[in-house]
Amino acid sequence: MEADERIEQATAWRPGMLIKRAEQALIAEKGRVLRPFGLTVPQYAAMFTLSLAPGISGARLARYCAVTPQSMTTVLKTLEARGLVERRPSEDHAQVLVTRLTPEGEALLDHADAAASAVERRLVDAFDAGELEALRALLGRAVDVLG
Repeated sequence: MEADERIEQATAWRPGMLIKRAEQALIAEKGRVLRPFGLTVPQYAAMFTLSLAPGISGARLARYCAVTPQSMTTVLKTLEARGLVERRPSEDHAQVLVTRLTPEGEALLDHADAAASAVERRLVDAFDAGELEALRALLGRAVDVLG
């Protein structure tokens, strides 16, 4: 028996392997379509989230984007250096930085989001309505069980 076959047999019952492969495929494809915009997937996710919740704290932003707070700090510094986000001290708390997209960031996000959304649409379109509902329910249950 070859190594690939042994690995497949030993991991066939483990859903984590397939979930991870699906996640990697999604991230790789999003990374590919975001590359022409000079964005990584975490940078795009941060910009997208900021477009929905301007001024959100860095810790909450990191949680929504599924990265560590330290990684989010690096992401935001890079976006700020490119002029895509601005970070200013909060009027309420001088130690807190309020982060918002700049007009340049908003314009870039419009184009990048169209490309990223097309990837998600291709994935959604691979399932009929019942399958998609079941997939969402099953993945939600997995999150609940492990979270």
